[in-house]
Amino acid sequence: MLENLANKRIILSSKSPRRQELLKGLDIDFEIEVRPVDEIYSLDLEAEKVPSFLSKLKATAFDGDLNESDILITSDTIVILGSEILEKPKSEEEAKGMIRKMAGKTHTVVTGVALTSADKQEVFSDHTKVTFGELTDEEIEYYISKYKPFDKAGSYGVQEWIGYVAIDNLEGSYYNVMGLPLHKLYKALKHF
Repeated sequence: MLENLANKRIILSSKSPRRQELLKGLDIDFEIEVRPVDEIYSLDLEAEKVPSFLSKLKATAFDGDLNESDILITSDTIVILGSEILEKPKSEEEAKGMIRKMAGKTHTVVTGVALTSADKQEVFSDHTKVTFGELTDEEIEYYISKYKPFDKAGSYGVQEWIGYVAIDNLEGSYYNVMGLPLHKLYKALKHF
């Protein structure tokens, strides 16, 4: 469908099986190559700008290594509750605490994406508001012990059990909450 990509090598720099699955859904051939980067950002940085900043930072691991035909896709997703950034939990207790905080409230999921080639870069982000209903401690413990969402921002996957039972409302892109705003990525790739 995207004829401008016919002679391009698309590289997705993500270990996330969800991002890989989503990109496959656009019917684009791609390779996966992940390079380590210290995901450090200034605490003075506005929360909504953190994912775009980290996406650009992840692309720096490929500086000087991209060929003319390469297009690198890097991304980062965070959950914002009030003014607090909920990243990936470091423990079971932290995961339970994050879900408890979100129960009965609305949070914002922000994904930043950077498209990088040898000579240019385009960075964009998407925001989705997600409202959780109330959850009991038993429901939270069940989800954390069965699904082990330790690789997910905010300790949850919208496409898992908790998404089925806890999400009362979602304003914006469902795929953004999964980790890749496909509608924006498709448009950006079309014109990159």
